[in-house]
Amino acid sequence: MSFLKFNLDDRLIQGIESMGFEKPTSIQEDVIPGIMEGRDIIATAQTGTGKTAAFLLPIVNNIITSKHDDHIKALIIVPTRELAIQIDQNLEGLAYFTHISSLPVYGGGVGELFLREKKALLHGADIVTCTPGRMQAHLKMGYVSLKDLKYLVLDEADRMLDMGFYDDIMNIISFLPARRQNLLFSATMPNKFRELARKVTHDPLEVNVAISKPPENILQVSFIIHENQKLPLLKHVLNAKHLKSVLVFCSKKIKAKELNRELTRAGFSSFDIHSDLDQATRNRVINSFKNKQHTILVATDIMSRGIDVEDIDLVINYDVPSDGEDYVHRVGRTARAESKGAAFTFVTKEDQQKFYNIEKLLGKPVSKAKLPDFLGEGPEYNPKTHQSKKMGKKFHKHKKKHKKPHPINKAKKR
Repeated sequence: MSFLKFNLDDRLIQGIESMGFEKPTSIQEDVIPGIMEGRDIIATAQTGTGKTAAFLLPIVNNIITSKHDDHIKALIIVPTRELAIQIDQNLEGLAYFTHISSLPVYGGGVGELFLREKKALLHGADIVTCTPGRMQAHLKMGYVSLKDLKYLVLDEADRMLDMGFYDDIMNIISFLPARRQNLLFSATMPNKFRELARKVTHDPLEVNVAISKPPENILQVSFIIHENQKLPLLKHVLNAKHLKSVLVFCSKKIKAKELNRELTRAGFSSFDIHSDLDQATRNRVINSFKNKQHTILVATDIMSRGIDVEDIDLVINYDVPSDGEDYVHRVGRTARAESKGAAFTFVTKEDQQKFYNIEKLLGKPVSKAKLPDFLGEGPEYNPKTHQSKKMGKKFHKHKKKHKKPHPINKAKKR
């Protein structure tokens, strides 16, 4: 089955193809037709099943094929700022060739950030992705209009309920028009979620999808490491044995560019690929990599699905991917066509909880390799402890300001 079967707008198909999506995942096959028919949805789906695109694609399609104005059409509520940013970035890629505007709204940062969000909300955005507390703060100020809202999405609803956001969610819903489409996504189905679903949805379509997993013929190894040890370890791995084809993934395009420069200076045959390159340049780089004209390709997450190259010896996650879906697609670039392959992941202390969540989705731990002696010791792998410390900082953030708040400009026009 291809995405063409959904009868999506050509501009959206162009965005799907540019991101390298080849065919829909199970949840996309089950959910997209229902959303396009106007059904409410209750979906039990782990991160890693393709659920983000499952709700973004039909929402974007319906918005761009309807009369356009500056009012908010869709509100996506998520538990964390990281997920809000991630969804907005996914939306940016999928809707690149459309007129869709979007805005992430989340807590933290300084007063200037709140004012920028306010200005963007007043200006209008087609799709707003937000955390409950921050959106509630804007709504209480009285300048946010949701009278024309068509879609409400609750993503990772069970997690939001565990974090105590039930009252915040219900308060936000009180600002929404009664006639709207409700799309609820949850990894589990606890009683609290069922209660919320009963109150929010009407005659919903229920879907339950399990996560896909990497092929068994991929050797998966992780290195628990400090940030300043990552580049020396990467060079050591690349020099350790003869590798014909290596794919290195970074979380951001600026890091991909910097890492490629470092590898080139060190004498490695390396190129980078990311969203700053036009399609013709991307094609040239991919073809050069396929033809073994260079050994190493440094890529960003947005390219993980678009690199269809067989006989890749090794995939290296220089940065831990954002979720299970990205991990599966990254490591799945090796061991193609029944061949064997390996995937190494560099896990810093800050990324341990994120990696632990990936391990839970995989259903088993990824083996932890010993660092080479010349690097010294890495941090202890104790994700629950690091998460507790992180949560403690979150709830006492008034004692310590964030040094680098994520910048938000006005709603981005695609």
